[in-house]
Amino acid sequence: MADQRFSGIRINGLYKIFGSHPEDYIDAVKTGLSKTDLLNKHAHVLGLRDINLDIPSGCIQVIMGLSGSGKSTLIRHINRLIDPTAGEVLVDGVDIVKMNEQALREFRRQQTAMVFQKFALLPHRTVLENTVYGLEIQGMPRSKSNDIAMRWLERVGLKGFEQRYPNQLSGGMQQRVGLARALANDAPVLLMDEAYSALDPLIRVDMQSVLLDIQKEIKKTIVFITHDLDEALRLGDQIAILRDGEIIQQGSSQDIVLRPQDEYIANFVREVNRGRVVQVDAVMTPFQLGHKVSGPTIASGTSLEEAAQLLCRWPDGEVAVTGANGERLGLINLRRVVEAMVCFQNQPLNGLAGATPDSGAQAVS
Repeated sequence: MADQRFSGIRINGLYKIFGSHPEDYIDAVKTGLSKTDLLNKHAHVLGLRDINLDIPSGCIQVIMGLSGSGKSTLIRHINRLIDPTAGEVLVDGVDIVKMNEQALREFRRQQTAMVFQKFALLPHRTVLENTVYGLEIQGMPRSKSNDIAMRWLERVGLKGFEQRYPNQLSGGMQQRVGLARALANDAPVLLMDEAYSALDPLIRVDMQSVLLDIQKEIKKTIVFITHDLDEALRLGDQIAILRDGEIIQQGSSQDIVLRPQDEYIANFVREVNRGRVVQVDAVMTPFQLGHKVSGPTIASGTSLEEAAQLLCRWPDGEVAVTGANGERLGLINLRRVVEAMVCFQNQPLNGLAGATPDSGAQAVS
């Protein structure tokens, strides 16, 4: 097997049919048999249809959709808790669908970790004992596993709670234990199935912040399942939206908010606060050599909301948008930022007054 530190995931032509004889209907589904007809005529359920997805190493890939869309079915194919009816699931360049039982067991122990919606803590074990559980399964000496577990418990804010039992913790604290347990395994792939859905809104936002802060350091490949669009937009480097077992649209947060592919996606993003998602690159005008600007500069990738706070001090002027090396990429002013955030909330990018298709395409390519 190749280097385990590479953890890109590629899913090719993945289908899942639930029923007593799924292989009998795979060809019909591939040639257009609908989910409804498969159920009504053949008493089989179509879980996934032709899923194709590339997840780069170190990326947070969010899979979202309504209940019954197939998102939890999809994530369970990545560690093969569910066997596909057809297709490939390549992790580290190896198709896990073809693994034998021993190889699959080792793959699950060494290369994946999972955080569940219902915490899945062992009630008779303390916080520390829950956190070291995966390391025990791997056969690691207890002194070493305790050190690793304590480091992660401290990182998720649970230092001092290591001898408590799960029933002595709040829901948010229990989920922190689940996250620490998964991170302690040091697996390159982290699977999170509706991990925060059972939490209260404020605790949920706090846990999102914890995950983002930790991800800056560890750069795991994270597949995060949610039905909440705000959560998806905040966490996802990439987002794939499912409906009835099919991917309807995939791309960055900005791609999906600015260019919904159909009415279903448009309804999802209609009430989104664009200011937190759209970046200045999408609405700036190209910089012309010789153009003189004064005042501050704004970094490429800055959200419109952050830019508006800065531009309030220069309401009548233009400022330069700069790249990583300080080069001037474009110009932005307060009016264009406000228009993008408010006046054209439900219009595509090229509906912005004065926006240029070239600048928008560059920003979301």
